[in-house]
Amino acid sequence: MQTKVLTPEHYLETLPEDKQQAINELRKVIRQNLPEGFSEAMSYGMIGYVVPLSLYPPGYHCNPQEPLPFINIASQKNFIAVYHMGLYASPELLNWFKEEYSKQVKTKLDMGKSCIRFKKIEQIPYPLIGELASKITPQQWIEIYESQFKR
Repeated sequence: MQTKVLTPEHYLETLPEDKQQAINELRKVIRQNLPEGFSEAMSYGMIGYVVPLSLYPPGYHCNPQEPLPFINIASQKNFIAVYHMGLYASPELLNWFKEEYSKQVKTKLDMGKSCIRFKKIEQIPYPLIGELASKITPQQWIEIYESQFKR
């Protein structure tokens, strides 16, 4: 469910209170743990953490005017979503995350290629998402991105 709001704060204001609290907490743990160099922005209608054009002028191959996306968080109709491009691009990171998730959360992981879905807000493992956010620096993400996605 993409939105056309222009700031993360405005995005939060549009959400129901329970989802607002969950997105706020995700935003907090990501910002506390994300390596220096990433920027927070509205990205594809979601709160995003991107490699800014000042660090990576070529931008995103799908739209070079846009900064390189890394993590997005969103309130979807039936779940809270965390989109982490590193999980899609790095089998080692994906394996680490799946293993840690199974240790920390008793419910089955609901995940697509880069999308982690949380249907029950009370089951979001905030510390684990924070740790996941800390695993890749902007420079590492650029290197992974260029090796796997950019043609």
